[in-house]
Amino acid sequence: MIKILNLKIQGYRSLKDVSWSPGDLNVLIGPNGSGKSNLLRVLELISVSARGQLGKYIQRAGGMDPLVWDGKADCIKFVVNTSPVEKDRDPKTDSLTYKMGMGRIGTGSTYRINHELLGNYYRVKTGERNEPFKWLERNPQRAVVFDEREHGFAAPEESVIEEESLLSLTSGPFTQNRFIPPFQKYMAEWSIYHDLHVNMDAPIRQPTVARHETRVEPDGQNLISVLHTLYTGDRNFKNDINMAMRAAFGDDFDELVFPPAADQRIQLRVRWKALSREQSAADLSDGTLRFLFLLTVLASPNPAPLIAIDEPETGLHPSMLPIVTEYAVDASERTQVILTTHSPQFLDAFQDVVPVTTVVKWAEGKTDLQNVEGKQLECWLKAYSLGALFRSGEL
Repeated sequence: MIKILNLKIQGYRSLKDVSWSPGDLNVLIGPNGSGKSNLLRVLELISVSARGQLGKYIQRAGGMDPLVWDGKADCIKFVVNTSPVEKDRDPKTDSLTYKMGMGRIGTGSTYRINHELLGNYYRVKTGERNEPFKWLERNPQRAVVFDEREHGFAAPEESVIEEESLLSLTSGPFTQNRFIPPFQKYMAEWSIYHDLHVNMDAPIRQPTVARHETRVEPDGQNLISVLHTLYTGDRNFKNDINMAMRAAFGDDFDELVFPPAADQRIQLRVRWKALSREQSAADLSDGTLRFLFLLTVLASPNPAPLIAIDEPETGLHPSMLPIVTEYAVDASERTQVILTTHSPQFLDAFQDVVPVTTVVKWAEGKTDLQNVEGKQLECWLKAYSLGALFRSGEL
């Protein structure tokens, strides 16, 4: 499993200059406006750049001006250090580093990628050479992809788009390097969930065309299709969902059903033992839909390589929070999980497993990230839960 070992960000919104080392299961805590969501959004930007959709993403955001720190930073930079692509590789010697810099053109909203590199920096530390072993490198003058013996292949100047990453352009089946395609796929498949719309006319409440889907999209609106695929096709997933629903709603919950609707569409309905009529998605409470969304994302047998969820406690009854945290702990054994919250009750729901806890603060116009761990956290947790520590202000 590839995972982020360290992430450095400069110039993005409130993240003027931060470094963060996440674990398998992570919780970001801090008050509103401290910058928790900005960390998730920069992860989204990195993932979008790996897909080759950065230009449209920046355009939808209103250009570079609202994205750069204080509206005046001249670039956005990030460095992602990850574990090796291949399972049997040494995490220390074979970790990969991916760098990218987006330079703002003048004071306008346009930009260009002026630096990009994917390589292995361990060999630099051995003193054998002055530069990393490179897989790809780009600057304003040229773009080069390297094979596994570091023989370079320069791309024709007109073939490289200034607004899109070289990583997204070099991941095809004819790449002469077996490390680049899985690394690009890893970043491109990150799933960042900001807000689930559950209003009465939202697609999530409507019948949907039946198709095979196994991952919930970032906007969550394909939930019914994913639920149908996994619930009817994977017995373990069905048991996990049923167990969680009974833990939340009691033994009156029977099962989920997906009756056909018009035009090759299916519906989501909940069958209750006490009712003769099934309850449709259109009639479910907001909290029930949000709960099903979280369960589907976290219980997936083939989850995204990184899952980040902004404030998963939103709209849920406190009794549901221990169930969500239990499924998050389980998911972290298959993928890297990042959760943001400002709810002490959500933090209290972590009982047997303590996540990597990052305190997010706002000071002097910028965000600061600090992991609380080791003996300091261990001593605190002997007397307090995470939620009690958060309430007390100690964190």
